[in-house]
Amino acid sequence: MTKKQKRMLMRIIITFLLFAVLMVCEHTGMLERVQSQALLFVIYLIPYLIIGYDIIFKAARNISHGQVFDENFLMMVATFGAFGVKEYSEAVAVMLFYQVGELFQGYAVGKSRQSISDMMDICPEYANVEEEGKLVQVDPDDVEIGTVIVIKPGERIPLDGVVVEGESMIDTAALTGESVPRKAKAGDEVISGCVNGSGTLKVQTTKDFDDSTVAKILELVENASSKKAKVENFITRFAKYYTPVVTVGAVLLAVLPPLILGGGWGEWIQRACIFLVISCPCALVISVPLGFFGGIGAASKIGVLVKGSNYLEAVAEMSTIVFDKTGTLTKGEFKVTEVLPENGMSREELLEIAAYGEGYSNHPIANSIREAYAAPLSIERVTGAEEVAGHGIHCFVDSREVYLGNAKLMAAKNISCVENNSAGTVVYVACDGKFAGTIVISDRIKEGAKEAISDMKKVGVKKCVVLTGDREEAAAAVAEELGLDEYHAELLPADKVTRVEQLLEAQAEKEKLAFVGDGINDAPVLTRADIGIAMGSMGSDAAIEAADVVLMDDDVRKIAAVVWISRKTLRIVKQNIVFALGVKALVLILGALGMANMWEAVFAEVGVSVIAILNSMRTLKEK
Repeated sequence: MTKKQKRMLMRIIITFLLFAVLMVCEHTGMLERVQSQALLFVIYLIPYLIIGYDIIFKAARNISHGQVFDENFLMMVATFGAFGVKEYSEAVAVMLFYQVGELFQGYAVGKSRQSISDMMDICPEYANVEEEGKLVQVDPDDVEIGTVIVIKPGERIPLDGVVVEGESMIDTAALTGESVPRKAKAGDEVISGCVNGSGTLKVQTTKDFDDSTVAKILELVENASSKKAKVENFITRFAKYYTPVVTVGAVLLAVLPPLILGGGWGEWIQRACIFLVISCPCALVISVPLGFFGGIGAASKIGVLVKGSNYLEAVAEMSTIVFDKTGTLTKGEFKVTEVLPENGMSREELLEIAAYGEGYSNHPIANSIREAYAAPLSIERVTGAEEVAGHGIHCFVDSREVYLGNAKLMAAKNISCVENNSAGTVVYVACDGKFAGTIVISDRIKEGAKEAISDMKKVGVKKCVVLTGDREEAAAAVAEELGLDEYHAELLPADKVTRVEQLLEAQAEKEKLAFVGDGINDAPVLTRADIGIAMGSMGSDAAIEAADVVLMDDDVRKIAAVVWISRKTLRIVKQNIVFALGVKALVLILGALGMANMWEAVFAEVGVSVIAILNSMRTLKEK
């Protein structure tokens, strides 16, 4: 609880004690001995001002700035009216219970902000730079790219970089929601915002602070509440017109009946005051944004950053989810799974020729072949290496002419080969004009990918689709293993955009489509989809900038959790709207007809607000 909330609580307690004493005196007849109405007015004015002076001040200040119609104005006019018709105890009660509701609201907002404000604690205060043999603490903003910084045990990593010395466990919980630390050693990349474990690390920085992961995340979090959902925008517009309408309605209720029917001014003014108290739109204006903020907070707890309420609302309406294959559903770690020699070639000889043929390449497939060969390479055995664009490699290994590549390369060189339809990338090998065999390299399915697809079906996602530039057989194998509804293979980046547009056209009007990619080569598709979800690899720049929702690690299972949170949030928001409008409409009618007193008005305002706020806070409870 903040100092301001503690002061408010003290004012509420003092006012409540004074009000309780006055109520006892009133019911025992002691106040009847006070003959002067002015003295009675002053007695009740003391607790009223203790609890309500700030409301009156805010209302007066807003009126002076031209902002007349708000809840402070409604409370001030309603309680002034109650004093005017000598309903002193009701005036104090209305202000007291209104402030109780405001205190509860402030606490609830603080609670819902906590999970997001925890994210702000990832901001590093300093970086250790070695100068003349001593460590000096400097502002992370002042550290240039390429500087070697020292991170002691227990310190927060201030800048993105590469470990050049040392070994330690890195706590990534603040960014990813994962409780298991990750090991960092020389050559590994580390990102800002994580906490160093027990070892000292020397890290060479690769980014300025403004471009670092932590800076981008903080910017994202700070701007999250500025992007409002359609429901929030509706409530804002609704309150803008609703409050002046009910104020004019209250004035007409106080003036017209006495003029038309004659007399009874006090009774109709009291009804108008009741009408004003009931009409205050706090329950809607507070509980709806609070519900969305709670949903964003619940997502951040599991390491998922949602860039605004509008995106959370869109996720709730998602019916189709499209995945990029490599790095999203599969690990992007290629391994040799089959070695199939032909024409008298042995397995070991085929693998050796392929490893030397790929000796100069940095492609993941080349790396996986060399890794499978395992023996050191004497690269001088390779001569005349050249790349055949779109087909493969041509070279000489120990003066033997070697071709490695796809089936098109074999056809182009008139080499008869045995077609291989295995799931994975197939490398055809030819030696001295004869087909030597095939090597199959496969990408492994990520742990939890199958569970993630199953979970998405459970939360109501109708269609799961995979798009890939890989071969048809590889895409079909992944789709079958994971239980996907559709797959589209051998696509270029532009083809992926076309496929997404076709899927968008096939959807119903209110349905949304999400695309999940790595945020780097899939940026065009992330932008074209209704919702772009980035597999951020712990928060890569492109992921944070291109997507609407960022997974701070590569766990696709969290997408289903976000869908669940968003749908729960939207359900709660709609419940609050229906409940608040329903109760207020009922009590407004009763108040206008003289069938509701000020206590019912207090319930319709404060009670409904408290119930709606409590309901909104349920979004934070989601696991």
